[in-house]
Amino acid sequence: MKKYLLIITILFIGIASHSQVLITLLLGDKLNSDGLEFGLEGGVNWTNISGFETKEYARKWNLGFYFDIRLKNQWALYTGVLVKSNFGVDKLTDADLNTLGASIYINSNDERITGDYSQKINAFMVPALIRYKFKNHMYVEAGPQFSLMYKSWVEFEADVDGRDAIFKEYNKDKINKVDAGIMAGVGYKLLRGKGWTIGAKYYYSFVDVFKDISGTKNSSIYLKLEIPIGAGEKAQKKKEEKKK
Repeated sequence: MKKYLLIITILFIGIASHSQVLITLLLGDKLNSDGLEFGLEGGVNWTNISGFETKEYARKWNLGFYFDIRLKNQWALYTGVLVKSNFGVDKLTDADLNTLGASIYINSNDERITGDYSQKINAFMVPALIRYKFKNHMYVEAGPQFSLMYKSWVEFEADVDGRDAIFKEYNKDKINKVDAGIMAGVGYKLLRGKGWTIGAKYYYSFVDVFKDISGTKNSSIYLKLEIPIGAGEKAQKKKEEKKK
């Protein structure tokens, strides 16, 4: 029962988050306060799934929104939802395709078509990280991340008769929908702690991606940018009010 409640909760957050990313730009300044920073998080990640012959990381872009909630002294809770986010692995070998039960494409002459196979997974990701902020505006963070993997497919990309062709073979029924693992990262807030934040983080899953293939764990390396919406303007207004 708890598993289904978690799935429903993450799904609800994920669906709602599509509109939230848009209204962040419009209402972000209304959500920011002394104890809460709200904004957009985006960047690039390199993702891999263990347990396969290939070790090729897939590069993906991600986008979402975040809440940086002040707890006590220099401690904070960092959470939110990555709406556009992905797991996966590139350059699948024949052995990997056989493990996945995926098709190998051939032409009318029964010859294999040359191209690249990859496993792709779309997911909503929800981190819950405890962040410690140093006085020099650096920070370290660590904690769990939960994900709802809602779409999955093996993708074949090839040059067919001089044209780029992409074939998708969906395998959502073969994956575990809920992913969970541990994340850790570091970062720095620009403009003396009042501007954008740049950071890097690493994620490793404790859950097998595929139901019947043990040892298939998600992992990702992220480079990210956090953009607070309206927080800097509020801080500037407070400074001006103090001067009066």
